Amino acid sequence: MVFDQNKLDAFLRFFGKGVPYYSLIRNGIQFNEYVGAIQVGNTLISVIPKADKRQKEDESEKKKWNQVLIDMLRNVHGFDVKAPSSSHLKIQNNSVLDLYFELFVIEVEYLLHRGLVKKYRKTEGNLKALKGSLQFSKQVSKNLVHKERFYTKNTTYDAVHLLHIILYQTIRVLKIINTNSALVGRINALLLHFPEMPNQKISASVFDQLVFNRKTIGYSKAIEIARLILLHYHPDLSKGQNDVLALMFDMNALWEQFVLVSLRKNKQLKVKGQNSRFFWKPEGGRKRSIRPDITISTEDGNYVLDTKWKLVANKPSIEDIRQMYAYHHYFKAEKVALLYPGDKPYVTGKFVDINKQKQLSEMECGLLFTKFDGSVVKWQKQIGEEIMNWMNRLTNVV
Repeated sequence: MVFDQNKLDAFLRFFGKGVPYYSLIRNGIQFNEYVGAIQVGNTLISVIPKADKRQKEDESEKKKWNQVLIDMLRNVHGFDVKAPSSSHLKIQNNSVLDLYFELFVIEVEYLLHRGLVKKYRKTEGNLKALKGSLQFSKQVSKNLVHKERFYTKNTTYDAVHLLHIILYQTIRVLKIINTNSALVGRINALLLHFPEMPNQKISASVFDQLVFNRKTIGYSKAIEIARLILLHYHPDLSKGQNDVLALMFDMNALWEQFVLVSLRKNKQLKVKGQNSRFFWKPEGGRKRSIRPDITISTEDGNYVLDTKWKLVANKPSIEDIRQMYAYHHYFKAEKVALLYPGDKPYVTGKFVDINKQKQLSEMECGLLFTKFDGSVVKWQKQIGEEIMNWMNRLTNVV
């Protein structure tokens, strides 16, 4: 793919909307801590994570980490494909967009196969037969000439409701922006078989007002993916050739959630994410809280982890160490640690005694590293085992 001036101009226009995914450099763009996929027109760029300075730049290494990213997203977001015949995705996912597109298609195919849920809705308008209640004032104003019509208000039981409006608009967006030939036929089939819905502006507030019940709970996964697609889709209103869809994820947040999901697979551990406690209160102001990424409670005590997806030397930043010191006190932790991806050995240290500066306290803070080796499933098991070993490890620092 040649990143020419037209493509750069499209990314520059999108950057003007205040996106955090990349920064501008001379004659180009530089991606930040976000990973995923961003598509401008027919130009699709996959941004994959990097866990090691020695990570090779060849095609096989890129494919490996692209698949790692996709598998991490599957685990974190709990993608379970409902259609029995689709327990394995039918296409090879080349990017994050392909993953989400096909998951959405599979979910909607399942809903159509099962039968779309109908709801009651109130309608008002002209009919050729009297149905519902006649609206006399509007009957007089609108049907003075057309005596054969009746302006009524009635209740209709059909498939036209907000859930289907959202799904239909998402299908139409996929029709425009999808570049994966393996999905073209299935998206066209959805447009053919899905009932046409009225056009409605879909914003974040529309999703916030949705309430699922026993009949509609099966729509939740499709709606979740539709939310990602519709709220991150930016049509090019000027030229119509550079529509933007950006499904980008903060790698630090994704890594935190991935470790949390991995540790929760171990039933021996009581694991919490973002366990917040009040830390400081200004006079006349609101309390400020302190919030570690992960806290683990056992019969032996509490343990605190802060996850960091970045390349690090054998010494963490002083800001991270100060933060871990606060966690030690506020959560009465036996140990605290920073968890990074990589294959470096465990680095341990102890805080100096606050009263006796020449002596070390019992408060331990370490640097943990976990290396991806083989598959994400194995990695999750490995993370659990490494954390258990860390919690049970006896250390002596002189």
